[in-house]
Amino acid sequence: MIMDKAKVYFSRNITSDSLIKIYKALGVELKGKVGVKVSTGEAGSKGYLKADLIGPFVQMLNGTILECNTAYPGKRNKASDHLKVAEEHGFTSFADVDIMDADGDFEIPVKQGKHLKYDLIGKNFANYDSIVNLAHGKGHAMGGFGANLKNQSIGIASRDGKAYIHSCGKTKNPALCWTVKFEQIDFIESMAEAATAVADYIKDQGKQIVYITVMNALSVDCDCDANQGDPVMADLGIVASLNPVANDQAFIDMVWNSEDLGAKELQARIDRQEGRAILPYAESLGLGTRNYELINIDEE
Repeated sequence: MIMDKAKVYFSRNITSDSLIKIYKALGVELKGKVGVKVSTGEAGSKGYLKADLIGPFVQMLNGTILECNTAYPGKRNKASDHLKVAEEHGFTSFADVDIMDADGDFEIPVKQGKHLKYDLIGKNFANYDSIVNLAHGKGHAMGGFGANLKNQSIGIASRDGKAYIHSCGKTKNPALCWTVKFEQIDFIESMAEAATAVADYIKDQGKQIVYITVMNALSVDCDCDANQGDPVMADLGIVASLNPVANDQAFIDMVWNSEDLGAKELQARIDRQEGRAILPYAESLGLGTRNYELINIDEE
């Protein structure tokens, strides 16, 4: 069955105004308590989304910044330390920050998949009526790249949930998950299964979600890397959609279609980790479609 093309809105401009404009292009009025899921960035990282860019948008929504603790050792694996990093990176200057697994997590079902039996997400995620999945597009050491799908899987998973995804369903113990041997494709597919579980939960609970990816500071490393490298290519813009697979596909297509010489470095990182495989697998799970129509809002 061929799905209808998803609408993916695009702006080459990366400003606070264009971020608000592209959100409005989606035509969705988010209701109730709004959570904005971002990466607060590991202490020492450089590429996380900055306060002057996203602050006005989050304030317009009266939104709360959402995060969960990391499975790896660092400055964000405990809520108290994580909040300090969020403050240092400017997030508390424009919104409340909710470390959603500070007081635990809860299971949501993985309805179909080969690796995960369930997903563990931050307890406080249940408190929000509407979600903005606001991702920073960049590379990633394990996943190849990070955008909306990673932000919805690893990002919304609790510390134990992250361990469960990283170990492809073998353990939820953060101290043990890094010792588990797995095939790379299994990890990529586990992320897709977790992202789909979150989307199913949102739908089943009658909540709302929209997807936005800011494609700037394009390093081969993730914002979770304390030694994140410098950008390897020029900024691409912002994409937004109601379809996370289409939005990630648009990001990948722009990286592959770029004539920037540095794009080859990002492409190599993504393919070395089989990162693009998340897209057809997520599509097969019903999370979305890779078939999209790109709508340039700069031309309106």
